[in-house]
Amino acid sequence: MNKRQKFFSEKHYENFLREHDEVIEFFKTNKFKSESIEEEASLRSAFLQTLALDRLLASYTAGENIESLVPLLEDLIDKYEARQKTLAEYENSPKISPLALDDWPDQYEEAVQVTGLCILLHRTDLLPRFVKLIDEAGYAGDDTLYEDLLKKVLPHRHDVDRWYHNVYTPLIQAVYIDSKEEASKLLKKYCQQWYPAFKQAPWHDTHLQGEEGNYVGYWAIEAGAIAFLYGIDDSKIDHMVYPKALVEYARSYKGDIGSQINRIVAGEPCSKTGYWFTPAQANSRRHFQQGEIMPCFSESKWGDTIWYWSGEE
Repeated sequence: MNKRQKFFSEKHYENFLREHDEVIEFFKTNKFKSESIEEEASLRSAFLQTLALDRLLASYTAGENIESLVPLLEDLIDKYEARQKTLAEYENSPKISPLALDDWPDQYEEAVQVTGLCILLHRTDLLPRFVKLIDEAGYAGDDTLYEDLLKKVLPHRHDVDRWYHNVYTPLIQAVYIDSKEEASKLLKKYCQQWYPAFKQAPWHDTHLQGEEGNYVGYWAIEAGAIAFLYGIDDSKIDHMVYPKALVEYARSYKGDIGSQINRIVAGEPCSKTGYWFTPAQANSRRHFQQGEIMPCFSESKWGDTIWYWSGEE
């Protein structure tokens, strides 16, 4: 087990998987206490949606192969759609969102986590389904970070200069600041202040519960998605909550979309003139001309030297 956060143990993961399967089986024949069929369906869908998100996060935290997260993400999007449908019927509000982005910071965080997962796992085909559930409730064009995550991968998004929660200010500033070096510093600052900002979240401090507890990992997925989308140098980011392995996967991905022209292995010629950086060395961002051979840092603890596109300026 190559765990990605220190609080997660093999026994912890085994306990989670066992309890996950047991509770799924239990609710095949048991119902939630409720006063109506609609309320029971709403409670059930909320529980199953949360369980699906926990399953995905626990798998990533435990060090599972990143490709194995893709079917879990597909299942999670299904669960959000079911959650919205049952909640709409129970509340008699057809366009209600399954997540209250403006009222609850942890629910907003959940929304940008899932959006970030779709981006970093290169399943942006799932995004229209998830985003529809939120947009139709009136959240479209109302929050800068939400739109900044979407505008790179979905058409007809919005430019907006306001956001719901102050915790996201450094991450938003990292997108718009002119200095690439300052963008990296803001990304680091965001990661440092991320966990303390969610003291009221139901998952906060769950690592203190031990191996029988509800901890599945603390991940600022949206920070990784912003770094990937906007070419921010994250080579100095070593904070626990930063999903470095997911970002590396996103940058290295080769699939139906085609080859990654924004990724070059050391020893290969530069594919386009501009700035590039490598996680193999801190402060590595520098300018290369097209055709120039990309250098290697053989003594790096990171492993292979892989260069990533970081913009023309």
